[in-house]
Amino acid sequence: MGLAAEGARVTILARNEANLTKAAAEIRDVCQADVLAIPADVTSYDDIRRVVRSTVDRWKVVDILVNNAGGPPPGVFDEMDDAKWQSAFELNLLSTIRLIREVLPHMRKAGGGAIINLQSTSVKTPLDNMILSNSVRSGVIGLAKTLSKELAKDRIRVNNVLPGAILTDRLRNLLAGQAQKTGKPFEEVRRAREADIPLGHLGDPEDVANMIVFLASDRARYVTGATVQVDGGAVRSIL
Repeated sequence: MGLAAEGARVTILARNEANLTKAAAEIRDVCQADVLAIPADVTSYDDIRRVVRSTVDRWKVVDILVNNAGGPPPGVFDEMDDAKWQSAFELNLLSTIRLIREVLPHMRKAGGGAIINLQSTSVKTPLDNMILSNSVRSGVIGLAKTLSKELAKDRIRVNNVLPGAILTDRLRNLLAGQAQKTGKPFEEVRRAREADIPLGHLGDPEDVANMIVFLASDRARYVTGATVQVDGGAVRSIL
């Protein structure tokens, strides 16, 4: 929505076709934008190739890539077998590698581009009970930093965005579940979560979108290899 509002033509993909179609219609309605919606799974290399090919067929170029896949399931080390590690690797790291690999020829041909990876504040402050996310997402950060040097000569910038506690439908459901489990009102559970955030409130999805739009724009032309959290100051680390 943020990119479309700035005049970008956007391709969006997701596994759930109904939700995807609804999102595309909303972007078209609000932004009067050209939207290509493709049902696809980022863990499938065939799907990734199909999405990039369809995008180039439609618009002849890829200027911006936003890598955004859901996170692996929670759990501790002793609960994770090889299959769960492999699944997390394919979902969060390998999908990013493959999408970048497929768009690079088109960005190079166009003379530049911007790659933005949505990850998690867990790469700066590891989260309890999230061994898969803490491990695999950190690999994306290492990949991005390395690529930022390798691709600078091609005028392709690579950056990471780390959303904190953002009031999405998923977070609402998590807070509602916590409220039901503890017998506390929803607003009380929400205020307890907000108490850990220096700015004092949960983020809005638009806050994350604004950072992505900035990093994708020429206003960030001298920013590459950066990892920026959008979390209201919740991360306590210096870097």
